[in-house]
Amino acid sequence: MLPEHHFPKPIGDELDQYLQWDDWRVLGLLASGNGGEDGKRLSKRDHFREVAHTPEVPSTKDLERLDKWRDGLAELLAAEIPAEKSWYKTGPADVLILTETPKQQVKPLSDYSSVVKNIQTVREVRLYSRPEDQERARLCIKDIV
Repeated sequence: MLPEHHFPKPIGDELDQYLQWDDWRVLGLLASGNGGEDGKRLSKRDHFREVAHTPEVPSTKDLERLDKWRDGLAELLAAEIPAEKSWYKTGPADVLILTETPKQQVKPLSDYSSVVKNIQTVREVRLYSRPEDQERARLCIKDIV
């Protein structure tokens, strides 16, 4: 659907092309069947269904179970989507705090807060099947622990 499989850039000589990609154009192209299988699923609201996911911060055991789920699902696995997010960044992005001691110093918040220092990055993984395979997919992994 998209020229060269990506949106034109919203700058320079591509700006006019970018501005032509409004909701109506996209919806019209989807309705006329120009979006392939994914476009059909979007226009019919027939999206993939989640069948399993790891915790936000998966342990080694959780990742081993994820591998077993993948194996168990085999051809029923339609998509695997990782979600990675860091709620707080230490290092150069850390919030700086001015100490209230007589010898005022600037130090990172993570030096003062064990909560902030121990915030872990979200590394959740979600597994999806096609809607018509959802029940079979859930049965395939139901007993995997």
